[in-house]
Amino acid sequence: MNIAQTAINAIQKADRSDLNKIIAAVKLQQTFLAKTSARTFTVGDAVQFTGRGGRKVIGTVNKVNPKTIIVDSPSQGRWKVTASMLTSLEA
Repeated sequence: MNIAQTAINAIQKADRSDLNKIIAAVKLQQTFLAKTSARTFTVGDAVQFTGRGGRKVIGTVNKVNPKTIIVDSPSQGRWKVTASMLTSLEA
């Protein structure tokens, strides 16, 4: 059984108090992952992500915030993206 299925099974058996603790832990982990991802990017980096409607967006990092990145795409405009959704195009 994988970690996601184990977590789902535990959630299904949890009471309200346990659910509140689980929700707090999930939010904390999401914040940690977003901040960790944001630290890997710098202004000027070429990046890509999947935008609305499943379309691929390619652009350049314009600004790095604690959890999000501002990406400028010449053809698709400016996007505020959660850092963990970005992939660097530089090798």
